[in-house]
Amino acid sequence: MPPRRIIVIGASAGGVEAVTQVVRTLPRDIDAALFVTIHFPATSASALPRILERAGRLQAVHATDDQPIEAGRIYVAPPDHHLLIFRDVVRLYRGPRENGNRPAVDPMFRSAAIAYGPRVIGVILSGSLDDGTSGLIAIKRRGGIAIAQDPEEAIFPSMPQSAIDHVAVDHVMKLDRLSAVLSDLSMQPPTEEEQVAFDDAEKDLEYSEIDLSRIENAADHPGVLAPFGCPDCGGTLWELREGELVRFRCRVGHAWTSDALLARQTETLDGALWTALRALEESASLNEQLADRARNRGNERLAERLADNAKLANGRARVIRDILVQPKDPPPIPQSGRAIRGTRRHPEPATGE
Repeated sequence: MPPRRIIVIGASAGGVEAVTQVVRTLPRDIDAALFVTIHFPATSASALPRILERAGRLQAVHATDDQPIEAGRIYVAPPDHHLLIFRDVVRLYRGPRENGNRPAVDPMFRSAAIAYGPRVIGVILSGSLDDGTSGLIAIKRRGGIAIAQDPEEAIFPSMPQSAIDHVAVDHVMKLDRLSAVLSDLSMQPPTEEEQVAFDDAEKDLEYSEIDLSRIENAADHPGVLAPFGCPDCGGTLWELREGELVRFRCRVGHAWTSDALLARQTETLDGALWTALRALEESASLNEQLADRARNRGNERLAERLADNAKLANGRARVIRDILVQPKDPPPIPQSGRAIRGTRRHPEPATGE
């Protein structure tokens, strides 16, 4: 028998502290399996399972390929691998990055939605940009429950705020209440409608090795051609829309939300400007050396032309350097009050007893 609930948790910056607080008070006999994806660099060593196991009562491990899914365990996505959830087993996949990340939250959320439908609880915690929003939409589309950390509490509010802005989240709450809510939800037996939807989800489990990079069916989101190239491979991007959420995917499967694409383009532009600065300064230096040699040989005309080239290169280099080194304003912090209004929060616990 599969666990009654599948709880998928996604986070990024500030996520280790948030996840640790969530799992600290979860009961050992919880009838749910937990899956955690936090962005880690590919070359880093992740100690997250050890941190979570020391913090709470549940066993936590880095997921391994084809590992059986058991209730009361926490499966953590290892660095440089997407964690995908099949019916009864976990799969690891070094597929295309999403929003520049591997592991990424969206593939895990989508795979859980496909495999377990209404039994899935998706949780978005602290993090930058908006990874996880598209996956949370998939969870809601298949009858699951969507939860977002209160952005006012999150160290980095962008990920939960994006979820609130684009998804009809069921609960927006602070971390000190989230564990109790997850425990309560895991004890609720599935309704008849949920059981039918869970059984019907079996028909959608048409996974194959070649399709793992597209945990969503491309026919569901045909998209339109976008005038941008993929920052990872240079391929053509297709624009996909889910309500007001706009994202992009290339032929091989690299995926980007608008915010992540803009952030990567900004990063790429910054690198290109530094490369241009280096090339211009090297050109100026080389032209100055050649001008000195020409002058020593008595070739004043050539020396003058080379000196002009050096002056032009230095002038262009100064313009680029001024652009690069000038201070930049920090990005604005989203105001969560506007977005939270109208979302359904979990009832406050009774007091005085």
